[in-house]
Amino acid sequence: MSFASIRIITDDVDRLVAFYERVTGQTATRPAPVFAQFDGLGATLAIASPATVAMLGDAVIPAANRSVIVEFEVEDVDAEFARLAADPSEIVLPPSTMPWGNRSALLRDPDGNVVNLFSRPRA
Repeated sequence: MSFASIRIITDDVDRLVAFYERVTGQTATRPAPVFAQFDGLGATLAIASPATVAMLGDAVIPAANRSVIVEFEVEDVDAEFARLAADPSEIVLPPSTMPWGNRSALLRDPDGNVVNLFSRPRA
């Protein structure tokens, strides 16, 4: 078995795609207006409207997550944080060194999901 993707369900696909395009520096593939994806990140990050999971009823609720962190490993956390020039409302944690040695900066995407930009300690 291999890990394939994470799909974030949102009521505003365009807004969330714009955020992740800014974070990743990539342009999303948009096969349909209700769906976008970012490939080549180790796994696929998909963004979709509730219409793509309508058959699941209320099992998936947009912008209701408080338990998952979307993580991107970057070369230089401080440089990425500066590049993004995050709005203060997006910042959860400015660049900081974690007790286990990783350097991290945490942001909230427009739906409230936490996004971690991190780098591992250099040996």
